[in-house]
Amino acid sequence: MSSIATDPDSIAAKTGLADLDSPRDAAPRFMSVRQVAEYLDIHEKKVYALAAEGLIPATKVTGKWLFPRDLVDQWLHETSHGGVLADRLVVAGSDDPLLYRALTQLAVEIQARALVSHVHTGTQLGLSLLARRRADVCAIHWGPAEESDHRHAAMVRPYPQHRDWTILRAFYREQGLIVAPEQRGKDMHELFAPDLRWAMRQEGAGSQRFLRETLAQRGVDPSNLRVTARAHSEREAAAMIAMAHADVAPGVRAAAAEFGLEFVPIGWEAYDLVLYRGVYFRTLFQRLLEHLQGAECRRWAQLLGGYDFRDSGKLIATG
Repeated sequence: MSSIATDPDSIAAKTGLADLDSPRDAAPRFMSVRQVAEYLDIHEKKVYALAAEGLIPATKVTGKWLFPRDLVDQWLHETSHGGVLADRLVVAGSDDPLLYRALTQLAVEIQARALVSHVHTGTQLGLSLLARRRADVCAIHWGPAEESDHRHAAMVRPYPQHRDWTILRAFYREQGLIVAPEQRGKDMHELFAPDLRWAMRQEGAGSQRFLRETLAQRGVDPSNLRVTARAHSEREAAAMIAMAHADVAPGVRAAAAEFGLEFVPIGWEAYDLVLYRGVYFRTLFQRLLEHLQGAECRRWAQLLGGYDFRDSGKLIATG
């Protein structure tokens, strides 16, 4: 993999990518292992290894590997230093009010020249989408800030693709309970009372994980909570409280502030971005980082509260 990803000029020369008409005419739309080996000028065993690890676009039909030529070309471009797919950026994983604003600023800036999209899937589903190259970036959070470096690295390790991933710190944020205004003044113990209505997050969401650990520390049985709504993002949970469908939900201070709700803090967490190393060099991603660390996002961070940028941009892990 490394010999392919780090020497794009050599690949272009060997495969004829410098002259796009020739290879596209010569290679079939769906290539066999032998044809891919010839196309990339590598050994067939290397092709089998890339396919088995999910590192090259491939599918098995009646026990034989087939490789869509267009996706192989795209894969070459994406794994080249800097990449050339500068016209899209798909961000999956955890939602965040500040990330939403940075992505919106970027989309407004680029207009119709490129596509920027954000899918609120929660941490674990976001990583699965990243592993299948359905997303370019995944936003994750999984527990207290002091354990995040270890936890986040451990989370990505089960994916074979993690060897090509980088974990980048976006910021720290304050995690806790989003509370309806009429519940103002209640302490943590009172908010776990069985008569209060909860908007609960889906399994695999970082806020749900944070809540479960908090309940365990306080000896509260999750089955005793009265769950009346399910939310697939913290902001959706906050909206349910604002619409009086629930009284309490796990989430961050910024989400509570957006909807004018009360907030009971529990602790701080790290909010990280997981991405393919080649994506890091894309202009779109670099522009996203600039917006996240820019004056407008910092202004919103102060208005919403619950953000800390002391390690923003720090490399947490790679490979």
